[in-house]
Formats: sequence, C-alpha cells, structure tokens
Amino acid sequence: MDSTTYSSAISDPTQYYIVCSLSAGFGLISVIMSIIIVIIAQRSKPRLHTVRHLLMCNTCIASIYYCTIQTINYIFLIFLPWITSNFACRWRGYFGYMSISAATYSYLVQATSRLLFSVFSTKYPWVTTFKVHYILILIHWCIVIVITSPAIITTDIYFRPGLLCWVPFKDTLHMGYTLFAYYVVPIISIMIIYIYIYRRIKRTRKSAVIILTTSNDKRDLEVLRNIVILLCIYIVGGVPTLIFLLTDLDIFYLSGIVTFTFTVAIEKICTILLDRELRQVVKEIIYSRNRVMPFENTMSLTRETKKTIRS
Repeated sequence: MDSTTYSSAISDPTQYYIVCSLSAGFGLISVIMSIIIVIIAQRSKPRLHTVRHLLMCNTCIASIYYCTIQTINYIFLIFLPWITSNFACRWRGYFGYMSISAATYSYLVQATSRLLFSVFSTKYPWVTTFKVHYILILIHWCIVIVITSPAIITTDIYFRPGLLCWVPFKDTLHMGYTLFAYYVVPIISIMIIYIYIYRRIKRTRKSAVIILTTSNDKRDLEVLRNIVILLCIYIVGGVPTLIFLLTDLDIFYLSGIVTFTFTVAIEKICTILLDRELRQVVKEIIYSRNRVMPFENTMSLTRETKKTIRS
C-alpha cells in the first residue's frame, strides 16, 4: 500500500482533532491511573513490596511512556505541521515504536518472573530476589532500545504531510519486522511459558507424591493468567489498525488511533481488579475515606470537647 492510498484515511483533517483529542484524553486517564498504582505500591509497605508488584509498576511506567509519546505525536501532527524534517520524524517514529514494545515486553518480563518462581526457585532461591528482577527490568529496557533501532537507523520513516511518523505500509519488510518483533515474539513467548507451567501443574496433580509447592504453582498459574488477560486487552487496541490494513476503510484507521490509548486505560482498571492484594488496598483506601463516624460517638466527642473548653 503506497502513501497515496494511505492518505485516504485523512481526507478530512478535522477528523484528526476529534480522534486525537479522544485518544489524548484516554491517555491522560491511563497516565493518572498508572501513577496511582505506582504510588499505592510504593507506600503500602510491606504488603505490596513484592517482586510481582515491582514488575507491575514497571509495566505502569511503560504505559506512562507509551501514552505520553503518543500524545506528543498527536501534538506534532495537529499543531506543529510546519516541522517537516525527516530526521525529526524518524526520531518520533523511533520513540513511538519503542513505547509500544516497552509495554508488550514488560508483560514478558512478568511471565519470565513467574517461570523463575515456579521452576527454578527451589534449586536456585536467588533467582527470586529483588536484585535479579532489577536486572530483568534493565535487560527489558535495553532490549526495547535495541529492537526498535531500525526505525532510526534506516530511512524508511520520513515526513508525510498529514500522517503520523510510522513505517509506510509499502515497506513490507520493515512492517513485517515491527509486527514480529514488537507483538508476535512477546505474545508467543508468554503463551509458551503459560502452557509450560499449566502442564507442569497437571503433572503435579497426577503424581502420587504430595508436593508442598502445589498451592504456589496454582498461584503462579493465576498470575500468568492475569498477565495473558492484560496483554490481550492491550493487543486489542491494534485490531482496528489491522482491519484497516486489510480493508482500507477510513473508519478503522481513525478508530485505531483512539483504541490504542483506550485499551491501556481499560488494562489499568483490570490490573486493579485482577490483582488481589492491590484490589484490597484500594478498597481499604476508599472505605477509610468514606467511613462515617457513628452518631453516638459524634455526640460523645462533642460533649468531651465542650467540657475541655469550659475547663
């Protein structure tokens, strides 16, 4: 698909104002919710000071980065159309693809952590330490920086009036690489880890020997299931864009801009709902602020206050 065909999706530039504003609004909601999750996890000591919640916060940081970069790209598209530098456009595309892969690979880091806990923790207890997981997070961001480098190294991304700085669809090799490296690899890897742990639990149940780690395995499987659910919600945001590639219908291109950040907001809500400990802490915070003092206690407190003042 060449750039002329692609430009049909923005025949009416005013449509960008609507969809980009909606996308930026959902992005702002996602950023606020991500910051709230990080703050709650940081302040809830020691309840949420676990490796699992550390990696959850890493995903929240990736989501903040993703939504921020997308909003900046919309600002350049709508309000700064006179900046026509191909070099600047390549950097915007690089940061855009980096933000996408940062989110998807953060889920792979979480799944890898579950694999370490489930399979290797008995023989190698040190793999479950915070130090190892800080290293995993560092590796995660290094991988993200490297795998998205073709966006800045090559000249496939260039400025096109009225279009976002992405790889044109006519560059099939580069487009295939982005789909494979940013989506297919983390999704397939997570599914392999999920299936492996699931089959391991099945074998444990069939074994005649009682193993004390069965409950831990079930917990690992539950956490992995939540990771798959959250990743699927995130991936759904790209479905309209995929349909646009197949149908060339404008509505799917425009809706794809909105669904990218909308699904991130939904994913943050589901993060709170699916994580037991985080959900309980949020409930406690909400209930403690909405708690109403009983009338009798209020009256007695008032009387005591009056006595104190008189004395």
